[in-house]
Amino acid sequence: MQNLFINIREATQNDLPAIMEIEGLCFPSGAWREENIIYELRENPVAHFWVIELALEENATYQVVGFCDYWETFDSATICQIAVHPYLQRRQLGTAMMDEIYNDCYAKKVQTITLEVRVGNTSAINFYKKQGFEIETTKPHYYDNGEDAYYMILKVK
Repeated sequence: MQNLFINIREATQNDLPAIMEIEGLCFPSGAWREENIIYELRENPVAHFWVIELALEENATYQVVGFCDYWETFDSATICQIAVHPYLQRRQLGTAMMDEIYNDCYAKKVQTITLEVRVGNTSAINFYKKQGFEIETTKPHYYDNGEDAYYMILKVK
């Protein structure tokens, strides 16, 4: 089996094409517009926008295969989006990003990490539960199409 080299870093404007491609593949009916992503990358003072990239060899060019965007405000953080290219899902890349988020929050003394997830997105719900999140409540008609969302929370210890 071939080694994979993984890097998680702050996203830049140069990552926008890859981010938009993954956005469209992972969220076909609710993808963010490019201007929303640009705002998160450039202007939002509480946003932390990271990418995860892979290379097949140590000195090879890395390719962006996923991203996460979370907001940190005082002692809490909110995950706005986390996505991995569908071809590479279920290969621990999302877990690697969640670990980075958790460690960053822990270092900054953030006490809770929250998120909303569609009640019908069982694979995402199961992923978040594996990361230690618990369903706190349901937000009725949260999404544009009227679908409810679970509000999930993880205590940072």
